[in-house]
Amino acid sequence: MNDILKQIKAGEVSGVQFKERILDKYDIACELVAFSNSHGGKLVVGIKDKTGETNALSYSEVQETTNLLSDIASENVVPSILIKIDTVEVEDGNLVIATVKEGLNKPYHDNKGIVWVKNGADKRKVFDNAELAEMMTDCGSFAPDEAGVRDATVNDLDATTIKQFLGNRFERVLEKKGLTGDAFNEASLDMICSAIAKGHDCEKILRNLRFIRPDGTLTVAAMLLFGKYTQRWMPMMTAKCICFAGNSIGGKVFRDKVNDADMEGNLLHQYDTIMDFFTRNLHNVQVGDEFNSMGKLEIPYTSLVEFTVNSLVHRSLNMKAPVRIFIFDNRVEIHSPGALPNGLTIDDIKAGTSMPRNMFLFNNAIYLLPYTGVGSGITRALDEDINVTFMNNDKAQEFVITVWRGESNQVEDLDTGLRHSGTDLDTGLRHFDTDLDTGLRHSDTDLDTKRVTLTNKEKDIVNFCSVPRTTKEILDRIGVSMHSKNRERYITSLVAAGYLQMTNPDNPTASNQKYKKVNKR
Repeated sequence: MNDILKQIKAGEVSGVQFKERILDKYDIACELVAFSNSHGGKLVVGIKDKTGETNALSYSEVQETTNLLSDIASENVVPSILIKIDTVEVEDGNLVIATVKEGLNKPYHDNKGIVWVKNGADKRKVFDNAELAEMMTDCGSFAPDEAGVRDATVNDLDATTIKQFLGNRFERVLEKKGLTGDAFNEASLDMICSAIAKGHDCEKILRNLRFIRPDGTLTVAAMLLFGKYTQRWMPMMTAKCICFAGNSIGGKVFRDKVNDADMEGNLLHQYDTIMDFFTRNLHNVQVGDEFNSMGKLEIPYTSLVEFTVNSLVHRSLNMKAPVRIFIFDNRVEIHSPGALPNGLTIDDIKAGTSMPRNMFLFNNAIYLLPYTGVGSGITRALDEDINVTFMNNDKAQEFVITVWRGESNQVEDLDTGLRHSGTDLDTGLRHFDTDLDTGLRHSDTDLDTKRVTLTNKEKDIVNFCSVPRTTKEILDRIGVSMHSKNRERYITSLVAAGYLQMTNPDNPTASNQKYKKVNKR
């Protein structure tokens, strides 16, 4: 009996007092619908809701109630649901308990066509089409990433991104056709498509890969991965990035804010913009004993990569809300629209359980974004030395990752109340290894040659190559594929800038070619 009272307070059980409400078939049907559309629960007949005061049923009332509940579940709920009915003997009679499992065919309706869900210990009507779509997604009857984007055509997709995607997905096929390196770069998109499948152009390839639906419309996944101006068609499929001064989301002082126009684009563009936002606003911590040793981002870059990709690929596509990324003085928050899908819990994702919400998008974004596709991203992120918390908010329909920043990396400016790292207190100017005479920022830069400033990822590569490394070792280090574009972006550019050198410079394409850090004298 005490267990039932606890479940009533938790919203897992609804009580019905027989003599007052048993004839209200409609209200009971609404309770059954609400449980089926949520995570299941129990309906107890013979007990007052919330108070737990009993009004036990006689033997004949138990029979009447059992028959009535079965009828309601099959005739007053659409689609019909299966319930398990038990009786519990109490003082002066019995209680009837109808156990309702979470439904497999959401959303369920009452006989008036109204959808109900549990809201704590109560139930509420659902009016939001996005919430209905989310229910259908959870039970597998709707795939939002495979839905059509009205009026969009192949001309609204970015040829360069499609080419990069095809190059990564069909790398072995293209290698056999000799389309690698410069040959791949110089080839047109149609040439690449024809090499993959004879007689195919871009549109035919995309149709065969299911990015174009049988009715000719582009899928949501196609627009997210390849769109030139994705937000023209799906305005909320974007991200908001704000760096606050202080620790309150209500703060009105911003250190940095990404303009909406700068975030416009497909998922690859959004990913790059978000990572740039992180690297320019988070502190660098010097590692190693030498004064000039390589700096390391205060929150491991690899963890930020995993959390960012997770928010972009696994977000709910039904919720009309952007991904939100906030940097505060003491933490970083990543808000992803949609609570965890398919009954997943926080413990599940920490253990590496993978149940992708957007399966088609998930299986294809791997060829553009840096993740393995085996669902171990959160686990790998947690392997780093970070203090992170997760919040699965069913009510607000969002999943929040909070990474706490180390206090040792922050210095309080008592005059301004603003946190800063490496700041010249006399001038109030933030500088990282800045030449104060010239005002030029030169992180690890040779002032004689004025070499370009490196990103944190590039710094990591250079430091990694203190020992000669192969191309594969370098690209595996930063989690990208063995593609010519990535080799040029992350290796060849560093050689040209004078940060890396080949171990066999006379034969640049040698199979045993390695790269090592150029030591400054």
